[in-house]
Amino acid sequence: MLELNRATHLLQQGYRYWDAKRAGRPMPARGDINPAEIPALLPHVVLLEVLREAPSGNTTGAPLDFRYRLMGGAVEAHLTMRYTGLRMSEIPHQKPPSRMWQNFSTVVETARPLVTQVPYIGQHKDFLAAQDLIAPLSEDGRTVTMLFNLVDFLPRHGLGPVPAETPQPVPRPGKGAP
Repeated sequence: MLELNRATHLLQQGYRYWDAKRAGRPMPARGDINPAEIPALLPHVVLLEVLREAPSGNTTGAPLDFRYRLMGGAVEAHLTMRYTGLRMSEIPHQKPPSRMWQNFSTVVETARPLVTQVPYIGQHKDFLAAQDLIAPLSEDGRTVTMLFNLVDFLPRHGLGPVPAETPQPVPRPGKGAP
């Protein structure tokens, strides 16, 4: 499990920002996230819309999907194609039952942030692992409508082997959170 205190400084900074924006609520709304307040984080931000669609229009119990709404430049530089506007279900290595899908679904179901680390398998061979913070956003304080995702890439040089980590929910404030 990857604990928040083992996450990169960038992810810890992102968590503190998200936590401050909650302002006593279970999670902040998308409108609470102000790009002008986080210029150093922006290249690493990915915003995903949570989709719950059913043919009848009833979203209760509908299957989940996720649409990429914003992709920071540092993240996009590691990809082989542009994901903005695409659904995760349209991307073969991200659709269910991928680890990414499971991690995003966990955050939607629990309405709690999650820190993960996985081996880096992208096009840049000088990186060893990727860490990310997946944090929920909600317009009504109950239903997760978007995900605030920060991604940081760990360079290969100077690091020992980086094992794949089991995702771990970030503890609630007052229970071990920084």
